[in-house]
Amino acid sequence: MRAFRQRSALFMHCPFCAANDTKVIDSRLVAEGDQVRRRRECLACGERFTTFETAELVMPRLIKQDGSRQPFDEDKLRAGMQRALEKRPVSIERLEAAIAYIKSQLRATGEREVKSLVLGELVMTELQKLDEVAYIRFASVYKRFQDLNEFREEIERLSREPNQGR
Repeated sequence: MRAFRQRSALFMHCPFCAANDTKVIDSRLVAEGDQVRRRRECLACGERFTTFETAELVMPRLIKQDGSRQPFDEDKLRAGMQRALEKRPVSIERLEAAIAYIKSQLRATGEREVKSLVLGELVMTELQKLDEVAYIRFASVYKRFQDLNEFREEIERLSREPNQGR
């Protein structure tokens, strides 16, 4: 009986009659392989319907410098990067690709919690690749620059580094 309960939990309920006996007629990859589209048929009423499956990837929580924890917020990440990139010649596509890369790097740690410093460093690395001015803007806030000398030192450090696809 236990095996049956586990198996029945895998069935999709029919949206027409709520029966839990449905069968998959067809499966296809969609959304560049990020989703599976399944065509299903209810064995009770015969109606057909479509479902979409996506992997639910959990982002790690962030451990702030004060020790508090908060969930990863993609909108906050995007807003911070957009603020740094304001009036800079960087396309939305490049920004979105950088955000996707940052998220994949956070997931790749395999940790449930990650220090916010890790996220900050990832953002700075990606901004440096996208636009040096945006990088300096972000770094000045992130590293809490106190005077012009700190700006100058960071700019000099940048100019000594080999170009990274800039």
